[in-house]
Amino acid sequence: MASSKHLFLFLISILFLLTLSSAEDAFVPYNFEVSYITASPLGVPQQVIAINDQFPGPTINVTTNNNVAVNVRNKLDESLLIHWSGIQQRRSSWQDGVLGTNCPIPPKWNWTYQFQVKDQIGSFFYFPSLHFQRAAGGFGGFIINNRPVISVPFDTPQGDIVVFIGDWYTRNHTDLRKDLDDGKDLGMPNGVLINGKGPYRYNDTLVPEGIDFEQLDVQPGKTYRLRVHNVGISTSLNFRIQNHNLLLAETEGSYTVQQNYTSLDIHVGQSYSFLVTMDQNASSDYYIVASARFVNESRWKRVTGVGILHYTNSKGKAKGPLPAGPDDQFDKTYSMNQARSIRWNVSASGARPNPQGSFRYGSINVTDIYVLKNKPLVKIDGKRRATLSGISYTNPATPLRLADQFKVKGVYKLDFPTKPLTGSPRIETSVINGSFRGFMEIILQNNDTKMHTYHLNGYAFFVVGMDFGDWSENSRGTYNKWDGIARSTAQVYPGAWTAVLVSLDNVGIWNLRTENLDSWYLGQETYIRVVNPEPTNKTELPIPDNALFCGALAKKQKQQIISSAASFNGNGLKLLFTLLNVLWFPV
Repeated sequence: MASSKHLFLFLISILFLLTLSSAEDAFVPYNFEVSYITASPLGVPQQVIAINDQFPGPTINVTTNNNVAVNVRNKLDESLLIHWSGIQQRRSSWQDGVLGTNCPIPPKWNWTYQFQVKDQIGSFFYFPSLHFQRAAGGFGGFIINNRPVISVPFDTPQGDIVVFIGDWYTRNHTDLRKDLDDGKDLGMPNGVLINGKGPYRYNDTLVPEGIDFEQLDVQPGKTYRLRVHNVGISTSLNFRIQNHNLLLAETEGSYTVQQNYTSLDIHVGQSYSFLVTMDQNASSDYYIVASARFVNESRWKRVTGVGILHYTNSKGKAKGPLPAGPDDQFDKTYSMNQARSIRWNVSASGARPNPQGSFRYGSINVTDIYVLKNKPLVKIDGKRRATLSGISYTNPATPLRLADQFKVKGVYKLDFPTKPLTGSPRIETSVINGSFRGFMEIILQNNDTKMHTYHLNGYAFFVVGMDFGDWSENSRGTYNKWDGIARSTAQVYPGAWTAVLVSLDNVGIWNLRTENLDSWYLGQETYIRVVNPEPTNKTELPIPDNALFCGALAKKQKQQIISSAASFNGNGLKLLFTLLNVLWFPV
């Protein structure tokens, strides 16, 4: 019953979007059926989350300013939200797919995300944001292409290939979650997957027989665009292709100054686009490698992702040792210098025809400063927790954005500290009070012993500095105020800091978190609340008609379904029946 009602609301949403869409801003529908399948990526049968029976899930491929509707049917045995990592959801945090903005989709329910990919281009991905589910899959690519009238700073490649890399456990996500709840570490992963598949058998001792591996088929002499995403749990990976240069061209929606790398460190949650020219003699196939960084190489050899690059005129299989990655387990200077070398292409057009560098972020006065410090896990009230500036975040039953909309009191506190707490750590729902149209400086200080990456929803921030040691006000003298890369995910090395600047022009409530899934699950996150003091639909869209309700607002759910159906007029029904003849979404 609930599923059919949500199909009905999905079609209402289509009609609404069609009325808003012009020929220029096309409407693009997708249907996601999220379910468990049994797969054996590392040779061990296990429960994996698939979308439309695919692991990884299908790629969403749209163009700047398209209107997107994704009807999600939850066939899992637990609630679900899909988050669109890096998609800024301009004016609509309602569609962000995290617990601060959305009530979960219950099992056996349909719910439809509907949003415009406004003024964005680039390489992104989506994933399930609840219950540690990303450790079981459920992720897929999200490509936003330039409009034809906007020039791209490179020739059209022969092909566009999405590559997912990430550490992987053979235990179910529910078992991993239980380990964290019980205060245990997850331990070393069982392997690294490339596009949901295990390693090519490059070594008979390390890789067992019968494992399916990823193979990319290419034509000699052609150039391909590889969009590489680290969708893992907590392991930084070095990505490389034997005997081939990786020409970096874009990261998370920004065109970069084009530079060649023989390999690049890709940290959890990060995305990069490389142009790779097939300029070798194809005497054999070539290894594609994703190997763990800053670890004991001898212990972690089996935790290496290996795929195959296969030319159509290849003369044989890949053989011999893997191409070597950086050898600097205890010295992260090489990796940091590599990260600093990634710069914004200020002369290239982005989603609009004006150059990316026309936004001169270095000359804007900062209005808010937050120093966010990460430390190793601590015990609070007998539970092992992760903290940010001494606060371990806990999600309330009522999403923050819904609490604001309906003036529900006591759901959260708007008191996140600008500097780390000096007293005992505590568990709270504490939120950053952002100033609408302010310019915020965020210093991410990592006093943990492991790498972290941090992600901000709703925005791209400018990565202006990073260094080892503790940040101080004198550190601003090292900032890049001209061509620091604009992206949504930045790495912070252990014992080091990263500084970012962000223009708070997108109204809503936006998640700021570590992308390391274990620490995120244990509370290392907060939200930035950005409110226009003079509310208008020009800065934030109204609450969607199909909004789900929970927590203190759970009783509104039935009322919402009835009122949506009652407001559907005769003309809408006529168009609905037309749509039913064209579209079929199983319920």
